[in-house]
Amino acid sequence: MEFYNTSIITYEFLQNYWWFLVSLLGALLVFLMFVQGGNSLIFSLGHTQEERRMLINSTGRKWELTFTTLVTFGGAFFASFPLFYSTSFGGAYWLWMIILFSFVLQAVSYEFQNKLGNFLGPKTFQWCLIINGIVGPLLIGGAVATFFNGSNFLIEKANLVGGMQPIISKWANDSNGLDALLDPWNLMLGFAVFFLARVLGLLYYINNVRDEMIGKRARKQLVGNTITFLIFFLAFVVRTLLKDGYAYDPMTGVITMEPLKYLHNLLDMWYLFVILLIGVVLVLYGIIRTVADKTFVKGIWPTGIGVVLTVLVLLLIAGWNHTAYYPSNADLQSSLTIMNSCSSEFTLRTMAVVSLLIPFVLAYIAYAWYSLDKKKIDKAEIKNGEVY
Repeated sequence: MEFYNTSIITYEFLQNYWWFLVSLLGALLVFLMFVQGGNSLIFSLGHTQEERRMLINSTGRKWELTFTTLVTFGGAFFASFPLFYSTSFGGAYWLWMIILFSFVLQAVSYEFQNKLGNFLGPKTFQWCLIINGIVGPLLIGGAVATFFNGSNFLIEKANLVGGMQPIISKWANDSNGLDALLDPWNLMLGFAVFFLARVLGLLYYINNVRDEMIGKRARKQLVGNTITFLIFFLAFVVRTLLKDGYAYDPMTGVITMEPLKYLHNLLDMWYLFVILLIGVVLVLYGIIRTVADKTFVKGIWPTGIGVVLTVLVLLLIAGWNHTAYYPSNADLQSSLTIMNSCSSEFTLRTMAVVSLLIPFVLAYIAYAWYSLDKKKIDKAEIKNGEVY
């Protein structure tokens, strides 16, 4: 059976397929932000310079994975849904520039904090890691929340063939994306992602760092961060499922408001509802068992898998089932859907062939992770040849 058989692999299938891949990358990114969550806890978990070096060495082994996934996420969006890329990354550039700057700050901090000639001192760069640990998850969560709450932009496709400046999309105000932070529900998801990253960071340290005092402090802080995360997350999810959503007619492309749209998406696509339940159970299992069993150190894995499944479902219901995944609060008909914002069928079909290599890339990442974690972080490593 040929992959290019258009009777099987239709344009609509490719649109949904690429939204799935983009959503999967987004879900993996949220999991990998355990690096940012862990960095936000450097001083609360590490009370001595030696303890802080162990924590930084632990996340320092994995920070490239988070940064690479963020860049890949943006690249996949650009290739498959270019109108979203030009609208959000181009119009809301202040929001995305702050996010990217915080990640660049992270990279610089890892590489230079203990280098000779660092006249700023290690603690300065450690604080930079904390800034990234707070700003990165908070703003990424706020940006993702606009998939459900909308942003202020206008789409004028007629400009592409008429006028002196062929600009299709533009921001409806001068904030260039910072207005997203004025919506309390965007901040609600932002804080949920921030505290989730801290929960994942704590679980990762418990698994990766062999130090009794750090382990005790991490388990103690796990409860408070989990409760705070659940409060913000459940408030956002319940409100989203009960609010009006942005639906579009696949024949005409006309966008309308539909009561309980996201709840309908979960019920219509029942398999996603099942995956969501599995994800939530895995998240809670990993956390509860870690708190209850002082010898259990593998909570990062069930919780991490649960996070990927949960976030994946939330992103899928934002774009599948004839839903506008990037609503416009300035002009409803300017809202973006996977139908009106995607690349050509030829582009999506060609990229789909390349995407078949993804399982091999994931297998390599898993092998690299396993190789790096053969030896856990301890005080001996810090004394005999630390990395960061």
